[in-house]
Formats: sequence, structure tokens, C-alpha cells
Amino acid sequence: MQLSEQEIIRREKLAGLRKLNINPYPADLYPVNHTSAKVKQEFEEGKSVIIAGRLMSRRIQGKASFAELQDATGRIQVYFNRDEICLDEDKTQYNEVYKKLLDIGDFIGIEGELFTTQVGEKTVMVKKFTVLSKALRPLPLPKVDKEGNEFDKFNDPEMRYRQRYADLVVNPKVKEVFVKRTKLFTAMRNFFNDKGYFEVETPILQSIPGGAAARPFITHHNALDIPLYLRIANELYLKRLIVGGFDGVYEFSKNFRNEGMDRTHNPEFTVMEIYVAYKDYNWMMEFTEKLLEHCATAVNGTTEATFGEQKVNFKAPFNRVTMTDAIKQFTGFDITGKSETELREAALKMGLDVDETMGKGKLIDEIFGEKCEGNFIQPTFITDYPKEMSPLCKEHRDNPELTERFELMVCGKEIANAYSELNDPIDQRERFEEQLRLSQKGDDEATEFIDQDFLRALEYGMPPTSGLGIGMDRLIMFLTNTPSIQEVLFFPQMKPERKRVELTEEEKTIFSILKKEKEMTLDALKNASGLSNKKWDKGIKGITKQKLAKVEKDGDALRVSLVD
Repeated sequence: MQLSEQEIIRREKLAGLRKLNINPYPADLYPVNHTSAKVKQEFEEGKSVIIAGRLMSRRIQGKASFAELQDATGRIQVYFNRDEICLDEDKTQYNEVYKKLLDIGDFIGIEGELFTTQVGEKTVMVKKFTVLSKALRPLPLPKVDKEGNEFDKFNDPEMRYRQRYADLVVNPKVKEVFVKRTKLFTAMRNFFNDKGYFEVETPILQSIPGGAAARPFITHHNALDIPLYLRIANELYLKRLIVGGFDGVYEFSKNFRNEGMDRTHNPEFTVMEIYVAYKDYNWMMEFTEKLLEHCATAVNGTTEATFGEQKVNFKAPFNRVTMTDAIKQFTGFDITGKSETELREAALKMGLDVDETMGKGKLIDEIFGEKCEGNFIQPTFITDYPKEMSPLCKEHRDNPELTERFELMVCGKEIANAYSELNDPIDQRERFEEQLRLSQKGDDEATEFIDQDFLRALEYGMPPTSGLGIGMDRLIMFLTNTPSIQEVLFFPQMKPERKRVELTEEEKTIFSILKKEKEMTLDALKNASGLSNKKWDKGIKGITKQKLAKVEKDGDALRVSLVD
């Protein structure tokens, strides 16, 4: 392992602590009785406190030093004075341990007394400190020049997501999103519990990936010698519980879909699904409005939220628009009674990328997704979906071509999906068989399995039921004005990390220009680097050899671009 100069120095300090018989990683409980927030809220001059956290800054001036300690609730100023800490002639604890062997990022415990400085800062006077954990790697803290300007901030998204632990330490505002995420889950859970619904757990490893149209992850169970699939949805298991006699069940489930990644999709994501017996989708629309109004208020203290340039209000009631009317409004095309061929021809005329593998449901979904979805900014229920789009949904009571389904759109994205659930086992079997036909035709998102056990459960009888699913990651994005799903997941899925490459000064110069520009002509890059011919040749060969950049012919010119 190649260590930087700072990492080597910190390891030397680690050895220095041990030489003084100080365990840099003690096992003992440390008796914390205050947090930085509690100190400020319940401040009393002269009060004794015990706090702990990371050393985040310090200003050493001879035998005295002001520093900042950061814990889970914020930062507090602490004051180190040699004569307060070292009461006898031995000044090692201050002169050696504090001044020379501690670093920014180290965890320490402090016993002290509260006082207010001359400028009014609430501060802890250190009487005793204990090393709790030595940090061997320096935190990626921003640097500040004499004018107070910050630079070298830790704000590269890939680095932040990959090293979320460091991101949370040096960018405290990041934590606020995750605090609000927890508030959302708590508010939703309380809303359901107050109504008497039961939180349950269903299998993540499933023999048949059902409950949604999606590409699953597959694994193998060695003992049973069978393939298993990571859950794409928990719907079919929750319905089994309704069959079993529960009136209302819900689950916050981790689902997995082996599909693309972008700003609103991660292969592992969290969904809440709830099923309530003796209800229909009309009841569920009103329930959903009240639920989201309650959750928005719990998270932000108001029903209003900002997402990008949009102002959104989760105050009930929400608008309701049928899918047929939405498509007619934004395309002028009426999907009512249209055949698969007619739908495909219409989609092609609209400039959509469709093919022969797509059935009616997929074609309608493509038209709506591309031409309509983005127009719905305020919370809007899109209702009454064509039957081909909803294989688990009950046929509409007034129109056999439609189903009793709604999706909730916010800022052009779907955040909730709900049905009057199909409980006719014969109809359900026919829908599954149609999905199987589409799968064999080439639709890679159509269900290629028929869940015979679920059909058996339905044959025992399931009462009229309405179900709702909400994408929790996407919902918290809207409630926290966060443009990317990676920002609301502690540890989003990432490409494998490249091995750390040591670059020469010439390579660093060229690479830093390319990182900013992404792509440019070879001549322009050479001029921008300001390197001599010899250094330029060595530098460009170095970064292309290490596959950090590539050179390609573009007409008569050569272009250089970063390698993804």
C-alpha cells in the first residue's frame, strides 16, 4: 500500500502515542453526558460536562489553544490550556499529546466546564481529554486562504458517494437529507399504525420474481440447487396475507431491478406497499392525499416543497386526469378502442422508438411516458389505465377495456401506483398467460413466470382490496429538493473504483485540463498545458497508457477525451 506523506506522519504519531503508553483505540466505555447541541441549549456558566467527538479545527498559541469538536449534533468550541490540563510539573499531556500527536479528524473525549468567551462564544474549558480513536487518513477538508475564500472543497459527486463517511463529516448539510428521510419513514409508519394496519416482512429471495414488470437479478441456492431471484416487488406476498385474514398490511421493502441507472433510478431501491381489504382505488386516492399531506408536513413543517425551479404543494385534494384524456390532451390521439397496429403506427408518427415486440400496454406506456408524463408538475392522479398495462389490476366497473388503477405524478415523475386489486383467479390466470405470450414474443420486461402458488391463494378467496406502492427514494427527493437519487441513498450503486494511479507532474497538468473540459483537440490540449514538446509527449503517452484518456481521429484532427 502506497502511503502519502501525511499518512506516514500520522502513523508515526500513532507509534508516538503508544510509546507514551496511550492506547489510541481504547475499548472502555466513554461516559458522554452531553452533546454539542445540549451544551448550547442548556448552557450554564461553570457547569461540568463530558463530551466526545472529532477534532475539526484548532488554533494553537503557545500554552493555550481554541479548537472545535464535532459530534452527531453539530460543533462546539473547546479551550485547551496547558495549566488547566497539566496540574503538576509534567506537561506531556498538553505539550506532546495535544500539540504534537493529535491531528484534525481524531476522536477525543473531553471532561470540562462551561464558560463564555469575551466575544460571547459558548465554550468548554478542557480539564481532561482522552484519545478515543486516531485517524490515520486526513479528512478531505476544504482549504481557506487569508481572505477567507474556500477551495479544494470535497464536492466531486463520485468521490462523495463512494466515500459517504467522509462526505458526512466534512459536508454536514448532507446529513440533513438523511434526517428528513428518517422523518418521512417515521411519519408514514405512524400514519399506518394509527389506523391499525400491520407492518410485515416478506421474502427478498424469491423462486419467482413477480408483482411487477422488470428484469430481475438472479442467484443460485446451493443447498436446494435452484435459481432464486432478488425481489422486484413484494405485492404478491402481501396479497397472500390479505387472503390469510389481515385487513391491512404494509412493508417498507428493498427491491432490486437489473436495469439502467440514472438520476432517478438505482438498481436497489426502497418501496412502501400497503394493502387494505374492502377498499377500492377511489378510497385509496383519498387515503394517498391525506398520507402525503401528513408526510410533507412532518418532514418540512409545511405541505409546500421546492424541487428545482418548481413549487409543489402536497395539500389535498390532488387533480385527477384519466390516461386517455392525458394522451388526447398532449398528442391529439385517442387511444380508445385502438388495435396494437394502430397504436404502433401512431407512436411512430409521434417519433417514438417502438418495435414489434411491444404489445398494446407497452405502446401506450411509451406514448404517455414520452409525450405526457413530464407535463404534470403539481401532484396529479393519472387514472383508469388500459387493461394491457395492468396485469394485476381489477377491470374497470364501467369500461371493460380499462382498469381501476392510478399513478401519482409529481414534477413529471411517478411516485405512487395503486389499484383496485384483481381478485378473480380465472381472470388473473388469463392475464398471466398474456404476459407470458408477450415475454415469448420478445418483451424482456413482461413476466415470463406464472406464479401458481399465488393463483392457488386467490382460489381460496381474497376480499375486495386496494393496494398502493410509493417509491420512497423518489418521494424524499421531492421533499428535500434533491435532483439525484444518489443524494438520498447513503451508499448508491457505483461502478468499480479504479485503482489509485500516481501521476507525474506532466500527467497531472494534462489530466486536470481534460477533467474540466471533458474533450478537446490534441493541439488545443497541448497549447493549454503549456508543456515543452518533451514533457508533453511523456505526459500524453502516460495518461493514455494508463487508460485515463483516449485519442481518436475526428476528420482531419485528433481529439482527446476522458475514459469513462
